[in-house]
Amino acid sequence: MNNLFDFDKKFGIVIGTDEAGRGPAAGGVFASCVYFAEINSRLKKSLEKLNDSKKLSKSAREDLYEIIFNHSINSTVCVEVEEIEKINILNSSLKAMKIACENVIKQAHLSDFLTIIDGNRLIKNYDYPQKFIIKGDGKSASIAAASILAKVSRDRYMEELNKQFPQYGWAHNAGYLTKEHLDAIDKYGLCKYHRPSFLKKHFEKQLTLF
Repeated sequence: MNNLFDFDKKFGIVIGTDEAGRGPAAGGVFASCVYFAEINSRLKKSLEKLNDSKKLSKSAREDLYEIIFNHSINSTVCVEVEEIEKINILNSSLKAMKIACENVIKQAHLSDFLTIIDGNRLIKNYDYPQKFIIKGDGKSASIAAASILAKVSRDRYMEELNKQFPQYGWAHNAGYLTKEHLDAIDKYGLCKYHRPSFLKKHFEKQLTLF
């Protein structure tokens, strides 16, 4: 955890951003941005388990979510399925990052800072200094924190959608194309929260069986 904060410190003032939900075939894509305005020993102790959200248990993510949310300036944004289908998933995730970062910049009144982004892409049409960090969610405290906010927010959102469409199992597959999810799609068809462009190969494969 100390290494994560030390990584950020070498850039001066940073805000970190990450996304959740690029891969699933249902639901929107989320992005969060985090700025730790005050970093002290108490905060570091409370975040001693901080890491890439994918390497943490659900309960650990939930615990860290509350700490990060309450001890940082942050923003989480969702770009929904309709827009994903119009501008594609990459542009949608970058748009969510852009809006989340701009929200934090306004809230924190930042002027001299660097935006660090998980992955290998820069944010489009963004008017502030930025740098992408490959596998940044395992290197940077602010990116790791953003990954947790985005992941937990999206999981909660998919659990709510699951109440409307329980047949797809979204409460535990989060919209990813598990066998259970694909079988349900074949049985019940698509609903308004599916991303049709993500299912072209599946339907093409189904057609070849007849």
